[in-house]
Amino acid sequence: MSLAVQFSDYGTTDVLRVVDVPPPDPGPGEVRLAVRAAGVNPVDWKILSGSMRQVMPLRFPAGLGSDVAGVVDRVGEGVTAFGVGDEVLGASVTPSYAQSALATPSALVARPASVPWEVAGTLAGPGITAWETLNKLEVARGETLLVHAAAGGVGTFAVQIAVARGARVIGTASEANHARLRSFGVEPVTYGPGLVERVRALSPTGVDAVLDASGRGEIPDSIELAGGPERVLSLVAFDAADTGIQIHMTEPGAGGADALGHILALIDEGRLSVPIHRAYPLDEAATALEVSRSGHLGGKLVLLPA
Repeated sequence: MSLAVQFSDYGTTDVLRVVDVPPPDPGPGEVRLAVRAAGVNPVDWKILSGSMRQVMPLRFPAGLGSDVAGVVDRVGEGVTAFGVGDEVLGASVTPSYAQSALATPSALVARPASVPWEVAGTLAGPGITAWETLNKLEVARGETLLVHAAAGGVGTFAVQIAVARGARVIGTASEANHARLRSFGVEPVTYGPGLVERVRALSPTGVDAVLDASGRGEIPDSIELAGGPERVLSLVAFDAADTGIQIHMTEPGAGGADALGHILALIDEGRLSVPIHRAYPLDEAATALEVSRSGHLGGKLVLLPA
């Protein structure tokens, strides 16, 4: 038996329970991981609350999390990429807020010894999303990118990757996070009324592309600054799809090994850092989710189930 965080109905963190369940058996093309770290992301508490049920319906009892790092302890039929004892990171196909989780090899990469478990467990969701969205926006060297929620989970990855690609990055964030953004090579601005004017003070002709990870109503300003909706992409403003902007969703447990390889290379080169705000044991998952919901963190949140 192994421990897992589960819930039997949508609600607040009060509905979460840590339960003893049989570890899942890997099917063909799957591996089972002894989970060492599981990233906590804002989408997790949105799923818990039911606000994502139209696009991500659940079958109860359900679990949370897909960012994972762990040790392979069982291999399904046909798997040759990894063996028992391999240390890996990536995305799981079963909930990662657990001591055991299943994953497909296409969503995993080997964990470098230089990357701590707590960092390894936070890379997949925000890292792959940042990589894919910058590709969709075709952000190129010499262009100016505006990132909303630049100090958030996806934003922290996106701004550093864009800077590494040679783009100029302007990022919206609370003032408490401005110094950290500057350390990444980002030009920070505050949220709220007057955003267009603040951005134009830095870039009078506007920006080439916008990545919205905030959902605070910045889409009209973003379209104005980008000169149209074509290169404005949101991860959260689903209600703005009729404006012509791009909407991006990443499927949990999907492939992403190539993106993770690039992200690990940037970490190794010292061009991307992943600050950890706090690590929690599995039985404090509810607390971690409440902290995630409060926002304005100084880094990633992670569960350490082992």
